[in-house]
Amino acid sequence: MSNLVLAAACVLLAGAAAAQTAAIEIKDAWARATPGMAQNAAAYLTIVSPTADRLTGVDTPVAAKAGLHMMSTEDGVMKMRPLASLDLPAGKPVALKPGAVHIMLAGLKQELRPGQSFPLALHFTTAGTRQVTVLVGDVGAMGMPGHSSGGTATPMHH
Repeated sequence: MSNLVLAAACVLLAGAAAAQTAAIEIKDAWARATPGMAQNAAAYLTIVSPTADRLTGVDTPVAAKAGLHMMSTEDGVMKMRPLASLDLPAGKPVALKPGAVHIMLAGLKQELRPGQSFPLALHFTTAGTRQVTVLVGDVGAMGMPGHSSGGTATPMHH
């Protein structure tokens, strides 16, 4: 009988782990429109994982290559370097945004136009591959199309 209880416990634990893995949240995925024949662009989004995980790669059909990059300023000079992966702490939002960690799209296969969208696959160590739709905003956009970039929330009245 104890084997039956042990088996039931394993099934419950596996179910709970699968539910947590499935609950990874990817939101506010956006990119700026590209001017003319630009070869490169960047995409931004926010990831919230219920358990510690790692973003290990990205790809999209709109670019020959996609990867994680970190932008920083050193001695007044902007520098960008590739990142092999990005750690995601449990339950804490990780924002990929302009001037910081972002997704670099190199060798664009098409112009990114305002109002369009494109698919992006994100590869996680634990959560596997997740698909997200990236909305394209204006060339100079600083945030998700249709959202205020002021950083403050507007209260909703019901």
